[in-house]
Amino acid sequence: MDLRSLQKPLKEKYRDDPTASRITLRAQGSQTTTPVTCSVDIGRAIYQAEAHSGVGGPGTGACSGDLLLGALAACAQITCQMVATAMGIPTRSIQVTVEGDLDLRGTLGIAQDVPVGFESIRVRFDIDAPEATPEQLSKLQEKTEQYCVVMQTLTRPPKVQTDWVPLR
Repeated sequence: MDLRSLQKPLKEKYRDDPTASRITLRAQGSQTTTPVTCSVDIGRAIYQAEAHSGVGGPGTGACSGDLLLGALAACAQITCQMVATAMGIPTRSIQVTVEGDLDLRGTLGIAQDVPVGFESIRVRFDIDAPEATPEQLSKLQEKTEQYCVVMQTLTRPPKVQTDWVPLR
């Protein structure tokens, strides 16, 4: 795949009209018949999500933490592939593994000193690129981390606004 040719008209369009580069992604969670599950519609697919078994969920599907880590893994892997392609680094495989640690006592509200959410997240890149030089791999790491949208969002959190709309 010639990634540069694929992206060239997009880059030109965004340089000429910066407003054309602005997008809004949307996801909507909807209630199901049980309070520990929901469906998540991202506009192109619908995913089932459920509370983690450690907080009372069934433990048979992805919890929101799994979806967050999965989004990071997908973004990091795709970004790394695209950067490697753009840099001309031949790869046999790129695999990204993401792990996150959290203490469910915070989520359950039983320990006020325990934060709600992930305490730490680890991202591991397993890259099989035997022809790549150490300098190329260093630059690949730098650029991948710089351009990975989900990683940047987690390391530099955006302002989050909530609106509660009672339906009557």
